[in-house]
Amino acid sequence: MILNTVLWIVLLIALYAAAAVAVLASRPGRHWLALPAVGLVAIAIVVAVFDGGRSAPGLGYLVVAGIGLLLLAMVAGSPLVSLVLEFASRGAVPVGNHGVLMVDVQGIAPVEREILRGGMTIGYLERLAVVGSAFAGQPAAVAVIVAIKGLGRFAELENSAARERFIIGTMVSLIWAGACAAPLLLSL
Repeated sequence: MILNTVLWIVLLIALYAAAAVAVLASRPGRHWLALPAVGLVAIAIVVAVFDGGRSAPGLGYLVVAGIGLLLLAMVAGSPLVSLVLEFASRGAVPVGNHGVLMVDVQGIAPVEREILRGGMTIGYLERLAVVGSAFAGQPAAVAVIVAIKGLGRFAELENSAARERFIIGTMVSLIWAGACAAPLLLSL
């Protein structure tokens, strides 16, 4: 019983430490710091599959773990999305000062403009909504979240690079949020 409690405390500390490191990972050039969070969530999923939350010393531990998973989903999602987008584009896509896509606007004189602004903030809200709806037992709400995001960005998706970046970023964000929700859902 004591060993079990200690293991849960270590897991919770690791969960919150991974969230703290993920905050540092959101800075440019440090996105790889979010990778340990992926390993931690994978371990939590495996433990949840085989244990199903039976080893939790009490409901409070599951609640604190759920809050930590929600926090981790939100803060580690952005650096993971950035890491995957960097890998996918390999520098071929011009990015502006705000970390968003630059496109040429045709007119009298071609100018560059940034599109897909606010993606990081939208991503935080998207992951919060996905994990929150999963925890609330409403997984169908994910379809509504994706529809709202797609409709909100529709006008900016005239460019193939923008469409690719939007789809990759959304998929990574949704998969990450689902993975972070899975350990708690499997434990209930």
